[in-house]
Amino acid sequence: MAQYKVPPDPRVSKEKKRSEKEPVPWLWLGLGVIVTLIGLGLAISIARAFLLRDPLVALPPEPTVIILTAPPSPTSPSADSVISVPTAMPTFTPVPTPDVSVAPDVITPGYYAQVVNTDNVGVTIRGGPNASNARLTIAPEGTILLVLDGPQEGSDFLWWQVRLDDGTEGWAAGDFLAPAAAP
Repeated sequence: MAQYKVPPDPRVSKEKKRSEKEPVPWLWLGLGVIVTLIGLGLAISIARAFLLRDPLVALPPEPTVIILTAPPSPTSPSADSVISVPTAMPTFTPVPTPDVSVAPDVITPGYYAQVVNTDNVGVTIRGGPNASNARLTIAPEGTILLVLDGPQEGSDFLWWQVRLDDGTEGWAAGDFLAPAAAP
């Protein structure tokens, strides 16, 4: 009986048919394996050479000697040469402090004043040189105050900046102050 054979495909060339039947190129695979083994062998030998060599020994640095010399003088000193003597520095002369144990003739900053002529009411110490400024406290009659600054005009009075014993600073009307000695 006759068998049916599939006719050859005219689109496939004869070269393609041969390449489909060719075996795996063992020659190229073998060469690749050999090159890989040689590369691994070289890498291992280089690594061993670095790991087995002696470590580098650092030598101590050589010390540097510095010789200090004075620069040469333009002329050598002689017996008749003039040696300059430095001049004395000026000194600060302090301003003498005023003697506050004696009362001045008029109210003066840096001296003391006493509260007077208030009919035992006292003088109002204000926050500024004016009767419209805030009242800080009242200094009773006979109180000794340190005069800091003044006079300044305001509200028909001459005002003096004063400091009380408790440290309060403010302004008092000069009509109610008289020069006094230090307490």
